[in-house]
Amino acid sequence: MKHVLYSSTVVSAAILVLACAIPVAAHEIGTTHVSALVEDGRFDIEVVTDAASLAEKLDSVAGAHSAGGSPASTTAAAIRDRLAALDDIFRQRVTVRFDDSAVHPNISYSVSPAVDDTSPIVATIRLSGDVPHDARQFTWSYSWTFASYALTFKNHRSDDPITVWLEGGQASSPQPLTARAAPVSRIETAWRYLALGFTHIVPHGLDHMLFVIGIFLLSGRLRTVLWQVSAFTVAHSITLGLSIYGVITAPPAIVEPLIAVSIAYVAIENVLVRELKPWRIALVFAFGLLHGMGFAGALKELGLPRSEFLTALVTFNLGVETGQLAVIGVAFLLVGWQCRNRAWYRGCIIVPASLAIACIAVYWTVERSGFRL
Repeated sequence: MKHVLYSSTVVSAAILVLACAIPVAAHEIGTTHVSALVEDGRFDIEVVTDAASLAEKLDSVAGAHSAGGSPASTTAAAIRDRLAALDDIFRQRVTVRFDDSAVHPNISYSVSPAVDDTSPIVATIRLSGDVPHDARQFTWSYSWTFASYALTFKNHRSDDPITVWLEGGQASSPQPLTARAAPVSRIETAWRYLALGFTHIVPHGLDHMLFVIGIFLLSGRLRTVLWQVSAFTVAHSITLGLSIYGVITAPPAIVEPLIAVSIAYVAIENVLVRELKPWRIALVFAFGLLHGMGFAGALKELGLPRSEFLTALVTFNLGVETGQLAVIGVAFLLVGWQCRNRAWYRGCIIVPASLAIACIAVYWTVERSGFRL
């Protein structure tokens, strides 16, 4: 029995630790975008990123925060001044190269206030200058993010910009200046958006992971879990597609708190009822519609290539499903496979884990509604 209680404690603690380790904002992919235009002997590059996060990184490198010091102001104007003051630090991890020569661009900083309480303060950084005479290739590198980000590149010979995906610190492949940029292949696009969909769930989508775990906990059999996940999949595929194509819109300030409510509801229902009720699948479908709009918000931030729009949309959705099935598979192997028919399973696994999820979801609901705890 001690082993059972220990396992229960570990499961609940693991959920709480994960929640504390990941910020309240649910969608971490796509917080940085870079677009580059080279034409008429000039280059113009625009970096759009989370302003507060960038300022903190610059401050850290510069040693701006001494122990016991007061926190810096987080208003848009104050962050803009901090970025401008740390321009020399910012330049250390940004490279604009033509052929084999790095250039020293002019840089300007602007910072826009957050649109709502669930959105970050956004910095727009513009780098510009003259293209060296007879340069044939452009290369870009940006090391102020640790995540994947999109670089959109266009020269005067390209009808449409191309989008390449880079990891933080990775140099782009040389992009031609005197010919059409080679488009990314369909297979490369499919693989990239499949991976982005998966990582949007594991590890970045803690809220979606907890929702899927909540679905799993009450269902005694894998088949019933898959029925619920299928309903969830169909629902979020509908709203994901409709949102991406602009048929329906919903602001994150409404969608994100409701996603948190859906997680709390499923977790609380797990505590109050002992077996799956007929209405559960209908509710999961309804909640899937909400989550689909959340996925759409992340996908719009990521951007979809014009030439492979449908490929990117479908493979992103497949990546999301793969991530959800991975979460279910791990949960089933850890606690469902051998434990679900044990007498102590409900009291030692379902109830404490569901309570932990409910507490996290209620906190998220309050936080995403604009209140500060």
